[in-house]
Amino acid sequence: MASDHVDVLIIGAGLSGIGAACHLRRDCPDKTYAVLEARDAIGGTWDLFRYPGIRSDSDMFTLGYSFKPWTARKAIADGTTIREYVRETAREYDVQRHIRFRHRVLRAEWHSATARWTVHAQRADTAETVVLTCSFLFACAGYYRYDEGYTPPLPGVDAYTGRLVHPQHWPDDLDHAGRQVVVIGSGATAVTLVPAMAQRAAHVTMLQRSPTYVVALPSRDRLADALRRWLPAKAAYPLVRWKNVLLSTVTFQLSRRAPGLVRRRLRRAATGRLPVGYDVDRHFSPRYDPWDQRLCVAPDGDLFTAVRQGRASVVTGTVDTFTPDGVRLTSGDEVPADIVVTATGLNLLAVGGLTLRVDGVDVDLASTVAYKGMMLSGVPNFALTLGYTNASWTLKADLVAGYVCRLLRHLDRTGQQVVTPLPPPDAGRVPLIDLRSGYVLRAVDALPKQGANAPWRLHQNYPRDVLLMRHGRLTDEGVRFSRAGEVAVPAGDRCPVSSERR
Repeated sequence: MASDHVDVLIIGAGLSGIGAACHLRRDCPDKTYAVLEARDAIGGTWDLFRYPGIRSDSDMFTLGYSFKPWTARKAIADGTTIREYVRETAREYDVQRHIRFRHRVLRAEWHSATARWTVHAQRADTAETVVLTCSFLFACAGYYRYDEGYTPPLPGVDAYTGRLVHPQHWPDDLDHAGRQVVVIGSGATAVTLVPAMAQRAAHVTMLQRSPTYVVALPSRDRLADALRRWLPAKAAYPLVRWKNVLLSTVTFQLSRRAPGLVRRRLRRAATGRLPVGYDVDRHFSPRYDPWDQRLCVAPDGDLFTAVRQGRASVVTGTVDTFTPDGVRLTSGDEVPADIVVTATGLNLLAVGGLTLRVDGVDVDLASTVAYKGMMLSGVPNFALTLGYTNASWTLKADLVAGYVCRLLRHLDRTGQQVVTPLPPPDAGRVPLIDLRSGYVLRAVDALPKQGANAPWRLHQNYPRDVLLMRHGRLTDEGVRFSRAGEVAVPAGDRCPVSSERR
C-alpha cells in the first residue's frame, strides 16, 4: 500500500473541489495538498450528467467562482460550457497535477496523538488500496450518489416495451428524434429535459404527480452585456454578481414573509406565457409555498414556449401502471411513450459515503451538529462543502473554502494544530437542509443537524454569511483550538458513536 502526507486533502474534483484547491493556492500557497477524485475527469456534476439540454439552474455570475470571472455570453449556461470553465480554472491555477483520479475514498481515521487523519482510498483501475495522511480533511464530494439516481417503484414496468432511462445515466445511443417521449417528474431536470427533447421529438409529455413553481428568466444578463462594453471583466463581474445575489436574496426573503404575494406573481407570469384558457392552477400552481422547494428556472421561458407551440404538454396525475405502449394513470387516461425518462430525483449521500472515525470511534453523522454549515461537532480538522439551497451552490462553497484558509492561517499564527467544533449547549435541532423536496425528506434522518442559533445555524443568506465567514471571529463558543496530544473537547462533547458501534 502506498502512503504519503499532505497538509490538506480535498475529496472531489468537481466545482467545489477545484474551487477549494484554487483558494489554497491563492490564500495558503505554503500548504501542500492533494485532490482525490473517484471518477476519471474534472467537473463533478457537470461531467457526470450528459442528458439533452443539461444546464445550470442558477446564473453563472453567482454559480461561477468569485475569483474567476464568467465571460461566456449566456448567464444560464449549458453543461459543456460550465465543465470547460471548471477545467480552465484548474489549468489556470495548476491544480491538475495535484489530482489523483480514480481514487474513491472509503474511510478516514483521526488520531489526536499526532493530529492527523489517515485516509484510505481504493483505486478504481487497479483495486489497490492507497493510504494517505493529512492535517486537514476537506470533503467537497457533493451531496448525492453518483452511481445511482433515485427511481421510485414503477408498477407494471416489466410490461413496458419501450426504452426506460434515468437522466443520471443517459445512454449514448438513445435517439429520440420523431419519438413519443414521457418525462416523469417536475423538478429542475424535467423542466430542462422537456423543452430540449421537444426540439426533435414527435411530442414530449411532462408527467407530474404534482406541479412545481417554474419561473422564466432571460438566458443573458442585460447588465452584464452593458458593463462588458465599458469595463474589464474583473471589474464588471463582481457588480453583476452582487446584483444577482441581492435579487435572489430579496426574492427568497419575500417568499418567506409574503408567500401569497409571490405565489400570485408567479402564477400571473406563467399565465402570460401559456395558451389562453390553459389550466394554470392544475399544472403550474403547487400546493406548497414558494421556496419550500427550489424554484425551477426556464431560460427565456423555453418550457412555456414548447407547451404553447404544442411540441410539449404537461399532464398532472398519478401513475396506475405501465402498459406495453406507455403509462396509464389512475384517471384511466393513457399516455403513449416510445421512451420514458424517470427524472425522479437524486439519492442523497453525505460526504460522499465516507466513514469517519475519531480516536477509534465511528462518527454517527446524523447525531452531529453543523458548525457554520461547514464543520461537524466533535470532528477535528474537518470541513465539508454544502452549498445554498436558495441560491447558487458556489456562493457558499467559496465562503467555506475561504474560511478553511482563514482557519489554517490562524492555526499557524497561534502555534495550534487542531480545531474542533463543539455541540450547541441547548437541545434544539433542526434539519441541515431546509427544503421539503422529496430527495431531502428521504434522507433527512441520515444527515447532520443544525442548531437553533448561530454559530450552529445556517443562515441561507449570502450577504449575512459574508460578514460571518470572511470577517467574523474565528474563536467563539462553538469551537476549540488545541495542539496534538491534547484533549480537544471534554468527553461529553465528543463526536457521537455510530449506531453500528453502540
